[in-house]
Amino acid sequence: MRIWGSESAPLLVLLHGWCDVSASFQFVVDALEREWRVLAPDWRGFGLSEWNRDVYWFPDYIADLDALLEHYSPQSPVRLVGHSLGGNAACLYAGIRPARVAGVVNLEGLGLRRYVADEAPQRYVNWLDQLRDVPTFRSYPDRSAFAARLQKENPRLSDKKARFLAECMGEDDGAGGIHLAADPFHRGVNPIIYRVEEAKAIWRQVTAPVLWVTAADSFLFKQMFAVESEDYRSRIACFRDIREVVLQECGHNLHHDQPRQVAGLIEEFFAA
Repeated sequence: MRIWGSESAPLLVLLHGWCDVSASFQFVVDALEREWRVLAPDWRGFGLSEWNRDVYWFPDYIADLDALLEHYSPQSPVRLVGHSLGGNAACLYAGIRPARVAGVVNLEGLGLRRYVADEAPQRYVNWLDQLRDVPTFRSYPDRSAFAARLQKENPRLSDKKARFLAECMGEDDGAGGIHLAADPFHRGVNPIIYRVEEAKAIWRQVTAPVLWVTAADSFLFKQMFAVESEDYRSRIACFRDIREVVLQECGHNLHHDQPRQVAGLIEEFFAA
């Protein structure tokens, strides 16, 4: 858990994505102009959190978020900002506990692609096969090499940002190198295919306003969705009060690429 700001300031909860860590929201926090009490947890098995060292199930993230908010804001509805995995968790939580959420800023976290039932048999085969092996993440000689890898994946990262992310996203691998600060079991295939109709049923229960932010150059998002497709538009239509924004000059990691614009959208949205 990382915390910024005074206890007396309005609460803002930031939820990171898969294989990211809470510390990478530092760029957005630095760009916020108002005073906030910012909470950013590391999801279980990422960053500073303990590892399961076993299978991870998405509903556990919902339960972890519920426990976190019960501790830090037991009486008042909260403002949630989630990226990717964090955005998925935030919107599901907002439908499961609508009275606990004042608003959601969702940065490219609108579920996975639509699967079909015929894919289920092979998913179970893959799941059983992976149980025979212990997963690992690749190691790098040092943090400079890890930073270079991050820049290869995202050329928009400056040297300074890449070094910072390498510090907070990497950890000692126990053999003199650096690997991702995440439990390798996160790489596992879930045997249960994503059921979008269940997610949509939950999203229809969301009463809080939602700001849905996508990145113009997000290859990951484009792989999953065509923005004018019937599937995509039907997902957006589940939310009673949703505003859509597209940020230019950034990829899937909007909070890394355009933190000032993201911070501005967050503050404008919650001020309204």
